[in-house]
Amino acid sequence: MSFLELDRKKLLTMQPDPEVLSQCGVTLNPEDLMPASEEEKEGYIQKPESMGYWADAKRRFKENKVAMVSLYFILIVIVFAFIGPLFVKGDYTTQFRGMENLGPSMRFPFGTDKLGRDLMVRTMFGARVSIIVGVFASLIVLVIGTIYGSVSGYLGGKVDNVMMRILDLVYSVPDVLVVILLAITINNPLKSWVNASQSSLSKSLQTLGPGLISIFIAFGLLYWVSMARIIRGQVLTLKQNEYITAVVALGGSKKRIIKKHLYPNCIGQIIVMTAMQIPSAIFLESFLSFLGIGVSAPMTSLGAMASDGLGGIYSYPHRLVIPSVVLSLIILSLNLIGDGLRDALDPRLKK
Repeated sequence: MSFLELDRKKLLTMQPDPEVLSQCGVTLNPEDLMPASEEEKEGYIQKPESMGYWADAKRRFKENKVAMVSLYFILIVIVFAFIGPLFVKGDYTTQFRGMENLGPSMRFPFGTDKLGRDLMVRTMFGARVSIIVGVFASLIVLVIGTIYGSVSGYLGGKVDNVMMRILDLVYSVPDVLVVILLAITINNPLKSWVNASQSSLSKSLQTLGPGLISIFIAFGLLYWVSMARIIRGQVLTLKQNEYITAVVALGGSKKRIIKKHLYPNCIGQIIVMTAMQIPSAIFLESFLSFLGIGVSAPMTSLGAMASDGLGGIYSYPHRLVIPSVVLSLIILSLNLIGDGLRDALDPRLKK
């Protein structure tokens, strides 16, 4: 006779028969047969935690220690670049006569350059320029690439074929050559316009310089290709789902379907691609500034500081090492953050 064959009602309402229990090999007290209380049930039954997509992505991103350390470092750099100049004397143009080419000290933690300018202050402004260029260039890529890719993928057919051929044509254009040609082309018109106009916009553009303006134009013309291809692939997959068919059957417009149903389901890929584009933009700006066609003097960037320090690499190595290390750490940290976002937002990588 098994324990399951015992009369359940008898076990719950009457005293158990010791002989029957001994035959089943079970030793129970009468208290053991009483129904469990709510507190006991909560102690034994663990309810699964309800967690949405973004909450789960946030949890997985926090578990990525490398990405979190990189995020904290970028936050420190942002504070250093945007708040730090408020607590120092002078700016990136201030010269200290008789203090040229000094090494790191208490007064000048990063030393001074050949004109007696504080390298720590110039590093602050250089990091600020690099971050601003990276963010705004990525936003340009985000807007153009997302719109182009979603329209191409959703319309499909001949429209998609024509749009993809245009994309292939844009992809074949050498980006660095375009930036150089643009910088040379708009240099004289920009100077003429600034001299003729005294508006705040013209002064701001003069401060940025033709090289930096050409970088923004090049990103708007060329660098959205990868974003457009990824968004197109996602839209081609999503538009085959049943809920898109239901929206079409209910009379939903193409604009509404793309905006309300396709974009939200591509948001993970959009965030990852935008995050990965920021270090690429920073690297391009630094590379061009190193060649002398980025920001215009006296404005500085990390690439321009590295170029200035290259001439005294043997006598004053700190002038080259400091901006190079800061730039490398910024790009590395942003790449690691992008990898962490990709792992956190991809459900297929969920453990």
